[in-house]
Amino acid sequence: MSALVLLAVLLPGLFWNKDPETASALKQAGIERLYVPAEKAAAWRAAGFNAVALGAATLSGLEKVDAPRVEWKMDVASATRAPWIDANGWRFTRQPGRRWYEEPPNGAGALAAAEAFAYDADAILRIAPGDLPAFGRMLEFLKRADQAPMPALANIGLIDDGSDLVAEVMNLLARKNLLYRIVPAPEPSLDLNVRIGSREFPRQAAEDPGAFASLVRQRLTDDKRLLRIYGSDVVIGRLTGQGPRARLHLLNYAGREVQGLRVRLRGRYKGTLRAAGIERAALEDSLLTREATEFSIPAMMAYAIVDLEALP
Repeated sequence: MSALVLLAVLLPGLFWNKDPETASALKQAGIERLYVPAEKAAAWRAAGFNAVALGAATLSGLEKVDAPRVEWKMDVASATRAPWIDANGWRFTRQPGRRWYEEPPNGAGALAAAEAFAYDADAILRIAPGDLPAFGRMLEFLKRADQAPMPALANIGLIDDGSDLVAEVMNLLARKNLLYRIVPAPEPSLDLNVRIGSREFPRQAAEDPGAFASLVRQRLTDDKRLLRIYGSDVVIGRLTGQGPRARLHLLNYAGREVQGLRVRLRGRYKGTLRAAGIERAALEDSLLTREATEFSIPAMMAYAIVDLEALP
């Protein structure tokens, strides 16, 4: 299999169960490759599409996840609306070899595609017809940004016992941008190892995942965090890298533009910004210290990428 094909596999796929009479809508959205029910594959190929047959048994065997979104709830303590993010990054991280299936509602298709791409997830999405143009634009952006996957960067090791409790902790750590990786046992090379039920991280504390995430942050200390995001509670980052190269994926779950985002990375980098749906995007107010890099992102919609190169 060629390197080009391997890269294409990482792009989210479209499942389309309608007849070829709807081909014009797909062509207008710039979509040429799609998954279709097995009995419709020949007709779609005859219509000029790269149609992959997806049998009913295969479709039912995919791991289904809910679409990413943010829900605004009343915060009793402060009498303000607080965001609750439904994100799938922790699921993709926990089960990296799975194939996933989503049915995002109208307006959420582009974010669902970006989220799967950011976490190197093999995902098939059933997109609402009205969302095809936005989904097509996101796919085009992802194609231009595609590259060989790099390992996730993290300095927290989380020991996964397979429980729902650990799952919720993963969810909250990801939402707080505390970068972790799943390890079978403590790794001395990491700044912090978390085993729920240990003296340092008692199981009782984990029963409140939000407070537990704050405990992990306290134990790690902010100075050692690989990533900090200021100015938004609805943007989640994933940092990958290999050698001198790194890539920061930023996902905005708000459903609207976020402005004035400030990012701090541990380490010294120079970076280039690409933001889906925003032309001539560029980093602003960059600041280098001996141990960290800071910059601002003037505006982003659902997804932005910062490609980084380490500096001496």
